[in-house]
Amino acid sequence: MKGKKGRKAAASPKRSQRKAELAERERAVEARERAAGERAAVAEARERAAEIRDRASNERDALANERDRRAAERDALANERDRHATERDGRRPIVPVVAGAGHSDRSGLARNGTASDVPAPELPAADEPAEDPALERARLEAQLQRAHLDGLTGAYRREVGRLALRNEIERARRGDGRFVLAFVDVDGLKGVNDRDGHAAGDKVLRTLAATMRANLRSYDPVVRYGGDEFVCGVSSVEADEVRHRLNVIDQSLRNATGVGVTAGLAAMTGNETLEELTERADAALLEAKRSR
Repeated sequence: MKGKKGRKAAASPKRSQRKAELAERERAVEARERAAGERAAVAEARERAAEIRDRASNERDALANERDRRAAERDALANERDRHATERDGRRPIVPVVAGAGHSDRSGLARNGTASDVPAPELPAADEPAEDPALERARLEAQLQRAHLDGLTGAYRREVGRLALRNEIERARRGDGRFVLAFVDVDGLKGVNDRDGHAAGDKVLRTLAATMRANLRSYDPVVRYGGDEFVCGVSSVEADEVRHRLNVIDQSLRNATGVGVTAGLAAMTGNETLEELTERADAALLEAKRSR
C-alpha cells in the first residue's frame, strides 16, 4: 500500500505539470488566434479605407475629365462661332480708307464718289432661319470627335492622346502617385493582313480598342500610337492589376480574332515625364517579345 501511494504521489506532480503545459499552450494558441483576428480586422479596415480613397480619387478624376470635356466643347463652339463670323465678315465689301487725316468719312466719299456708289455691308436676311442649337451642338461634337479620335478604332489620336496621358500623370501626382503606362502591340497583324486582307486586320484593331475600353475605366486614356501599337495609362492601381487586365484583354482578343497582344509596362517613379515612361514601357515590350 505504501508503495502504491508513493507512486501516486510521484505521478501527481507530473500530471499537474502536463496540465499546466497544456493550459499554457491553449492560452498561446488563443493569443495567436486573437492576434491573427486583429491583423485581419486591421487589414480589412485598410482595404476599406483604400477602396474609399480609390472611389474618391476616381470621382475627382471623373469630375476633372468632365470639366475638361465641357471646356473643350466650349472652345469648339467658340471657334465655330469665330469661323462663322469670319466668313460673314469676308462676304462684306470693304470700304476703302481715303487718304488725308482730319477729313470725315462723308467728305472722303464726296471726293471719291457719292455715298450711293459704296454698297452697304451685307447683313443676314431677317427671315433666314437660325440653326437649331441642339443640331449645332451635335455637329460640333462630331467635328470635335473626328479631330481628336482615330477614325478606325475610336481611340485617341497620338498627339491628343499624349496630352490626355500627361493630364492623367499630373492628376496621379496630385493623388496617390500611382500611374502605370502600358505599351501594347498586336501579335502577327501582318500575317492577318497578308492572309485575310486588310479588312480583317482593321477588324482586329477595332476589336482590340473596344476590348481595351471595356476592361479599363472610362477615363483611362487609350491611344493609337502607331499602326498596330496602342498606349494606355492607368492611375491609382498597381502594375500587377494592370498586367491582369491586359491578360484579360489578350485572351478576349484571341477568342474573338485568333491573335493576341504583347504588352510592356512602366510604373511611374519620382518625377518621370511621359517620354521617359513611354521609353521604359517600349523597352519592356521589346523584352517581352524577345522572351516569348
